Amino acid sequence: MGRMEKLGAGLRPEVTSHVEERKMLSSALYASFFFTVALLVTTAYFLMGGLPLLTLKHDTPLDARFVRGFFNVYYRAAFWASLGAFVSYALWGRYPFAIGVAVNACIVSLLRKHLLQAMQQLGAQIEASSDGAIHHFRRVHSAALSVNLVQLVAIVWGLLWLSQQLK
Repeated sequence: MGRMEKLGAGLRPEVTSHVEERKMLSSALYASFFFTVALLVTTAYFLMGGLPLLTLKHDTPLDARFVRGFFNVYYRAAFWASLGAFVSYALWGRYPFAIGVAVNACIVSLLRKHLLQAMQQLGAQIEASSDGAIHHFRRVHSAALSVNLVQLVAIVWGLLWLSQQLK
């Protein structure tokens, strides 16, 4: 029997339930912190890593495939970090934040589906030397980075708002 179980064994049921509730909230708080930091680091890293990729000429299929793979990794990491943050914020009772990261997970899923598909099609057009494909690929790449920036701003704004609530 663990120390907390021994302490709770002699307490009234309402006190024991309060101790268990506090333990659950503490775990949810740490999980929220972990997943929020993971989401913040992932978003910032891929934003900063995606900007230099705009300097590629995108005139070879390898460039388009690399950029597409780069965003595929980002969208997967951001989805799982958002999902973990959603669960932990919901368990912590911070429902507006849970909804916010759930929206982020949905946005990331939609972007992964549509932008990666567009990048793949444009990569094939680049390989076929289609006119305007490179320019359009750059625009899709820039749009993906712009959405990434908006996500980063939203995460930082949410953290600032949360820090004000916890005071």
